Amino acid sequence: MAKIKEIACIRTRHDGSWTIVKVMTDQDGLYGLGSASDLYNPEAVVQVIEHLLAPLLIGKDASRIEDLWQTMYTSSYWRNGAILMTAIGAIDVALWDIKGKEAGLPIYQLLGGASRSAVACYGHASGVDMAELKEEVHRYLQEGYTTIRCQLGGYGGGGFVQGAQAKLPDNAWQTERLFDEHAYLNAIPHMFEGLRVEFGSNVQFTHDVHEHVHPITAIQLAKRLEPYGLFFMEDSLPPEQVGWYRQLRQQSAAPQAIGELFVNPQEWTELIKERLIDFIRVRVSKVGGISACRKIAALCEAFGVRTAWQEGGENDPVNQAASVHLDMAVWNFGIQEINHFRAEEYEAFPGHIERKGGYLYTSSKPGLGIELDELKAQALLGNSWKREAYHRPYPLDRKADGTLIRP
Repeated sequence: MAKIKEIACIRTRHDGSWTIVKVMTDQDGLYGLGSASDLYNPEAVVQVIEHLLAPLLIGKDASRIEDLWQTMYTSSYWRNGAILMTAIGAIDVALWDIKGKEAGLPIYQLLGGASRSAVACYGHASGVDMAELKEEVHRYLQEGYTTIRCQLGGYGGGGFVQGAQAKLPDNAWQTERLFDEHAYLNAIPHMFEGLRVEFGSNVQFTHDVHEHVHPITAIQLAKRLEPYGLFFMEDSLPPEQVGWYRQLRQQSAAPQAIGELFVNPQEWTELIKERLIDFIRVRVSKVGGISACRKIAALCEAFGVRTAWQEGGENDPVNQAASVHLDMAVWNFGIQEINHFRAEEYEAFPGHIERKGGYLYTSSKPGLGIELDELKAQALLGNSWKREAYHRPYPLDRKADGTLIRP
């Protein structure tokens, strides 16, 4: 059996936001890749891998994936934090990549084989007004998508007001782009009314609330969106208020999807067991990798919940590949969020996931099927990027009185 010889963190993308983990073994040429990318805290994840997990794992049998996962999980005593779980997830996926290469099989074959011929995905349509949004939806439909997420601009779009329209206090902290919950509550149903008139009932639509509203407003919104037959509403409530999903389920049949901020099993377990959500949307790398997600999928199957692994525009091709291998294998797959990359980024990851129309396809190569061209990955960074100067906190919205909006 191959033993772990070295674990390296490779930073790439033009802004340095991608971290690819490479787990090397004592067998010549045998290694695995995983995603440790974190847009807001990349260096913290790297430190955990380099100073806690790598010294712990070097010399260990790379085939003992479950035992190594449990070892990493309890290695710092405190557990379930976003940074630690991302570090674990990266190494876990890399170990599955190694196992697939040793077996000569794609990872989805190791997980039980294909449950479908391809992986359905949804596109992200956005416009500053209805005309622009409709144009985007038309474009996605022409490309072959059947499910499309629709937003009026960014998250909370339709609810932003400017200057005097916001009725600011005399000592306003901010005067532009202020979030008004009531405006948002009215705008989004009107948006979907217009989309249904334009595109009919056969197109599947989703919408990301992105936790911008209070729980009672989320319930009101869900009730008002029921007539438009959404595929799902995403992140209607923040993790701090998951208890409100009981009231939301009692009040509305609008399908609910949540999970991209989840890292702790206690955040999703009760939601699944009580059948309060319809889709789980955790990010594979954020909850501990393939080992964790196959267990989540099994729990979901028992309670009639489908998977819709989260990607996000800042994520990398390695995490996307891990997601699609899970999508291929789990019976209760729902849909996969799409990710788009630049041509030069695809070139740095030969064997990357391919999209044709509204479907994603894995390669037939063993493991993840994806490789990393380290020279091209280094070239993506450019000369201006400096590791020690990286600073990118999450951009926050505010109400007219200055109150912060989560997230």
